[in-house]
Amino acid sequence: MDDLVAAFGLMLVLEGIPYFVAPERMRHLLSRVMEAPDAVLRRSSVMLMLLGLLLVYSVRG
Repeated sequence: MDDLVAAFGLMLVLEGIPYFVAPERMRHLLSRVMEAPDAVLRRSSVMLMLLGLLLVYSVRG
């Protein structure tokens, strides 16, 4: 079970990186994101990455 939680956390981190680095390039993937400004995309990607890191850390500790 710990491996599954850690893998899910890592997936969230990896999913958030492109939206943080280049939100304008990732905008075409989701239709709902079209209206969102870049700052909102970056903030939500940071939240995804933090949640992922929290999951990975909770399994480790």
